[in-house]
Amino acid sequence: MTTTDAATNTSDAALAVEVRDLHKSFGRLEVLKGIDMQVDHGKVVCIIGPSGSGKSTLLRCVNLLEQPNSGSVKVNGIELNDPDCDIDTVRASIGMVFQSFNLFAHKTVLNNLTLAQRKVLKRSRAEAERIAQENLERVGLADKINAMPSQLSGGQQQRVAIARALSMNPKVMLFDEPTSALDPELVGDVLGVMRSLADEGMTMLVVTHEMQFAREVADEVLFMDGGVVVEQGPPNRVIGDPQQTRTREFLHRVLNPVHANE
Repeated sequence: MTTTDAATNTSDAALAVEVRDLHKSFGRLEVLKGIDMQVDHGKVVCIIGPSGSGKSTLLRCVNLLEQPNSGSVKVNGIELNDPDCDIDTVRASIGMVFQSFNLFAHKTVLNNLTLAQRKVLKRSRAEAERIAQENLERVGLADKINAMPSQLSGGQQQRVAIARALSMNPKVMLFDEPTSALDPELVGDVLGVMRSLADEGMTMLVVTHEMQFAREVADEVLFMDGGVVVEQGPPNRVIGDPQQTRTREFLHRVLNPVHANE
């Protein structure tokens, strides 16, 4: 291995997620137009922007729920489009939390948390149940272990979904607007769990419209619009002192909705 190769590998290993020149189209609609992004291990990156800007598509490309048209996506140094990549193994290290919870409605909370552990990770029933119990305690829902999803509030269902993802021991957590389907009074509980994960050093890539969360928790913020990254940097700059006109316009509308038309 050359010195250059060694340096490259060290650089790759330092990144949890690395996206380079990523393009994605749906038919004639180009949704991502050359995205560059990286997430260091143990860091939180929040992606903000208007609807239709490509935020969720970018997130879904990170674990190949959407197949990019071109560009590179690496997770923990592994190139996902490499023909030799075992995508199922890589996905097992990536937790995904969706807007709509995606719990199995006909299974108890416990079964929701143990199914993938047993099928994918081949854990014993006893081990899977122990890990499920631990993660339900982490999200404050140990008493709901035998409940059905229909017996839970939206906020509780989302916290169960987070516990389910954590039960797979992920190295990276992806959150796709995890609070957008919740009543306002339930948002705080979910964000509280996410704050705790950030404090524990979990690597997180979060698509969100919760500006206060992004301001307080993110290490870096990306503002996307029209399929490109318009501005990125620490939250105190991107949210507190944006340099781009489009970023300022977006934040004015989001942070001052009563005066959005001014």
